[in-house]
Amino acid sequence: MAAKPGPSAPGKPAASATPQIQLVPATAEGALDAAEEAVDLLLESGRAPGDVLVITTGEPHPWASHELSFGEAAYWAQHDAGDDVFYADAAVAERAASRPVVVVAVNGGSEAAAATALSLAHSRAGALLIVCGDPQRINSALGAGV
Repeated sequence: MAAKPGPSAPGKPAASATPQIQLVPATAEGALDAAEEAVDLLLESGRAPGDVLVITTGEPHPWASHELSFGEAAYWAQHDAGDDVFYADAAVAERAASRPVVVVAVNGGSEAAAATALSLAHSRAGALLIVCGDPQRINSALGAGV
């Protein structure tokens, strides 16, 4: 797969930026709902939809699954447009550009996948990283990955 053409996202944080981390306790089954609630609160508080990246560690978000049904080119074109919340599975999140807010739903997947996703999310979040899932699992993964 070829590298994504074009300049890096304008919202890319400075190398010294450290995002604030918020933990939202949830079961693996409830992590996706908790992430949705976090996104809704962000948007209601005035955050632009294009400022938000959502990463899932287990089952993909239904939006991502739906958009991928139209093909990868269309899916990534929406990412590159940067004007809406973008949902990515942890397996492809490395391709996603930095955004001011990254929300992670720890909704399954292996411990290694969760640790990798959290580390990646931490590096992609400019101002705020919201992690939804089991606190013990998240703290374990954050300790290993960030």
